[in-house]
Amino acid sequence: MTINEAQNRVDLWIKRYGVRYFSELTNMAILTEEVGEVARIMARRFGEQSQKPSDAQKQLDDELADVLWVLLCIANQTGIDLDAALERNFIKKSTRDAQRHLQNEKLLK
Repeated sequence: MTINEAQNRVDLWIKRYGVRYFSELTNMAILTEEVGEVARIMARRFGEQSQKPSDAQKQLDDELADVLWVLLCIANQTGIDLDAALERNFIKKSTRDAQRHLQNEKLLK
């Protein structure tokens, strides 16, 4: 599935099952909440924070998909083609960072 196809599928799902999009501000708050869930899993599963019994059932892949879902909603609502935006972002990063990481002494250790 391309990013564009994902945007279209989310849009169709919203129109069929979701009635309408939440407002952009509501979706931003939901995105923040979902990123927080990812952070919680990462800190407890891969970091030093201890995991609660209720955390064991949380699935990182599902939480990442939730983040992507809301991100796609926000892109749809604001008229952003994420395929094109990501292509531009690769060009920007490749131009800006062509030598930066290769010459970073901290990364060479």
